[in-house]
Parts: sequence; C-alpha cells; structure tokens
Amino acid sequence: MDGVNNLFSGMRIAATGMSAERVRIDTVAKNIANATVTKTPEGTPYRREVVEFEPILRQLEGGGTENAGVRVRAVSEDTQTPFQRVNDPSHPDADTAGWVSYPNVNTTREMADLITAMRAYEANLQAQDGFVRMAERALRLLQ
Repeated sequence: MDGVNNLFSGMRIAATGMSAERVRIDTVAKNIANATVTKTPEGTPYRREVVEFEPILRQLEGGGTENAGVRVRAVSEDTQTPFQRVNDPSHPDADTAGWVSYPNVNTTREMADLITAMRAYEANLQAQDGFVRMAERALRLLQ
C-alpha cells in the first residue's frame, strides 16, 4: 500500500508543478499583452508582474519535513526594473518635456520566461503521464 501512496504522491507533486507553471504562463502573457500600456487606471504605466514559487512542505511523523510540491507564493509587481523613457512629444501621455514612460516589460525576456515555463509545464505533464502508466501496469499485474 505504501507504493500506491508514493505513486499518488508523485502524481500530486507533478500536478502542483503544472498548476504553478500555469500561473506563470498566464502572468507572462499578461505582461506581453500590456507591454505598450502607458497609462493604467492608476495613471502610471503598466508594471511587469512576476510569480514567486515556494515549496509545499509536509510534516513527517519522525519530525522532519518532505517536499510535497510547489505553489505560488505571490504574484507581485516588479518594482526593481525602471520604466523605459522615450522622448516622444506627440504621444498623448508625454509629460511637459515630451518624455513618455513605457512599461518595464522586455518582450524578449518575457518570451524566454514563457518558453521556460512551457518546458517546465511539459516536464511535469510527462512525469504525470509516467505515473499514470505505472499505475496502469500495477493494476494489470493485480488482475
């Protein structure tokens, strides 16, 4: 029975990874979609968002801990990267000196993050498929 619990534990861990990577994919897509928004309802340019992960730790009976997956700790604004400033006096959001602040979104960086998130999602999906195949084999052996 312990082997079955380990099998389902592995499936749960892979599922938490897929769920967390899905949030990262959605966040990157939002960043790309807002890469040219110079004025939000707050009156500032769009600020890039980043996803922070944290491990899901499970207490063991012996007092230790074991990794039980990953989850999103927070989706927060990137306040470290400055806005891009461009001199364009004809832009409707230009200041009195003609400067426009654009979002701190670098689309090349976002595409690289998107590819990384997609690969991580696919790796978790392949792990999940592997666990399903093992479970199917185990059921066939029990027949």
